Amino acid sequence: MRIVNSLKNFIKRHSGRPAMLYGYKVPGGKYLPNTRVSNMTYIGSPENLKIGDYVYIHHFTFIDCSNGMSIGEGCQIGRNTTIATHSSHIPIRLYGRSYIHQNDMVGYQRAPVEIGKYTFLGSNTIIVSGTSIGKGCIVAAFSFVKGKFPDFSIIAGNPAKIVGSTKDMDKKYLEENPELLEHYNSWALDNSDQ
Repeated sequence: MRIVNSLKNFIKRHSGRPAMLYGYKVPGGKYLPNTRVSNMTYIGSPENLKIGDYVYIHHFTFIDCSNGMSIGEGCQIGRNTTIATHSSHIPIRLYGRSYIHQNDMVGYQRAPVEIGKYTFLGSNTIIVSGTSIGKGCIVAAFSFVKGKFPDFSIIAGNPAKIVGSTKDMDKKYLEENPELLEHYNSWALDNSDQ
């Protein structure tokens, strides 16, 4: 099956059209068979990415892992999303034309980003360096996210704030469908990092 997926992915990658590639090979060799990443997604410094399986990353997403990134199992990342582990918006103004010739710049921000298991990032979301989003969260489309957000938060806005709890949202569905509780608890009660 892996060979078939590799062949399909090769064709999709070179077709010039957006397509989802099934299976993701982590630098160093680990293969994640259930992770899907668009051929139109950019992942910079993938050697600094810690990623779980069952992840879905939609088209035209930009992910900068230069300063460390963790994307937990089962995350879904909407199209046109940007996740950055660095920011040059301060030094570009401070240094002007000499910016390009600097190495260690005042105001240059570097910090890892963490996204917990089974978190959903809506389309056109921006996640900036140093942000930590817990497991089971929902980030509304078009949100600008900076800071630390606990597990099961509903996050929205610019700047993003906690506006609700996914636990409250999920409660109704779990009461109406008790057979799902075992699946839900298998990750929701698990405290391992991936």
